Amino acid sequence: MSVASSVGSNRRQRRLRSEDEKRRIVAETLERGASVSVVARRHDVNANLVFTWRRKMGATASISPGDPTGFMPAVIGVPTRTAAAPAPPPSPGGQMEIVLAGGDRVIVDRTVDAVALAGVIEVLSRR
Repeated sequence: MSVASSVGSNRRQRRLRSEDEKRRIVAETLERGASVSVVARRHDVNANLVFTWRRKMGATASISPGDPTGFMPAVIGVPTRTAAAPAPPPSPGGQMEIVLAGGDRVIVDRTVDAVALAGVIEVLSRR
């Protein structure tokens, strides 16, 4: 047996997936509490490939208004106050609580480093 034939025999062949199958797999990853790596393993797909499909479909995927997998825009900065709306009372000790869509909570005070906080939120959002 030659080296080339033994190496080739151990390689997995690529499986071509239909667009519908890709959409179904991507939809599974968007379900509440779903893990891309777990969904990918279940379908015998590399997780990086699933992330690629998600990214490509993100530009054309439509999310209905009541869909819990949608995104809510966040505004970071100092809100402007109008005369009609009184200023909210300051939080005790200058703390802020951030509740992510998955239910994770982050509580920080006014001395938090914004770059570090953004990193923490990004990591928690991926779970």
